[in-house]
Amino acid sequence: MNRSGIASDLRAATAVEVTKDRNGVDQVVLRSQRGASARVSLYGGQVLSWRTDQDEELLFTSSKETFKPPNPVRGGIPICFPQFGNRGSLEQHGFARKKIWVIDQNPPPFLQHNDSNDKVYTDLLLKPTEEDLKIWPHSFEFRLRVCLTVEGNLTMISRIRNINCKPFSFSIAFHTYFSISDISEVRVEGLETLDYLDNLCQRERFTEQGDALTFESEVDRVYLSSSDVIAVFDHEQKRTFAIRKEGLPDVVVWNPWEKKSKSMVDFGDEEYKQMLCVDGAAIEKQISLKPGEEWTGRLELSVVHSG
Repeated sequence: MNRSGIASDLRAATAVEVTKDRNGVDQVVLRSQRGASARVSLYGGQVLSWRTDQDEELLFTSSKETFKPPNPVRGGIPICFPQFGNRGSLEQHGFARKKIWVIDQNPPPFLQHNDSNDKVYTDLLLKPTEEDLKIWPHSFEFRLRVCLTVEGNLTMISRIRNINCKPFSFSIAFHTYFSISDISEVRVEGLETLDYLDNLCQRERFTEQGDALTFESEVDRVYLSSSDVIAVFDHEQKRTFAIRKEGLPDVVVWNPWEKKSKSMVDFGDEEYKQMLCVDGAAIEKQISLKPGEEWTGRLELSVVHSG
């Protein structure tokens, strides 16, 4: 093997590392050539950390989080599947975020986007257990590829296949907790003129009137049929998150504000100031799969510093 081949192999060996967290749960650490990183827990298939090449954490996790199953992790990017919120008969946000996923050693090939070129990535797989089938009687394969580009962008590609003999429908959301300087210094663009369902008003439908969304109180909304690019501007940090998505028409925006924060045991009373959830999602119109059909969704997160 020539030197470049050895160097390439060494890079590959250090770019993806499987470790254990403090509770003994396996996690995968991805590192880009320039030093950005992401950490993905096999509990929930959940991205827990996304850091720039300057070691700046971009995702929020509550200081009260213990990371002990079977509790869901308050922060990072929980995957809400096959149900979002309490819109169905399952527990809040479905069961995928509270299941142990496995590393998928031999995933079917990805046919678009060159999702392995110049990227470090890991492939995870979730299949239903017998217990899952008792509460949601549909056989599926949920494949998740988490990629980190050379520039440090984080991409999540989901493929859900119906391996059942009958059709089923589901909703899904990537409940991304962005780390921000102060909620009063943040605005969201890309939601102008959209209809949204307000979960604080029994899901009543409204139309967004403002040029940009800013925050002065609790917000819990599902924006419908959004564009494929949403931007979160953090003026104090002088940085902008860009959210690009495919197959995920809706956008959830959530901040619990002061009163609700104090009622959440896994969340600090003042932590609402340092986080904002903006999710790529498919909620209002559920995704339906016939036997053998597969759905693909894609979420790409990037950050730009302006100062």
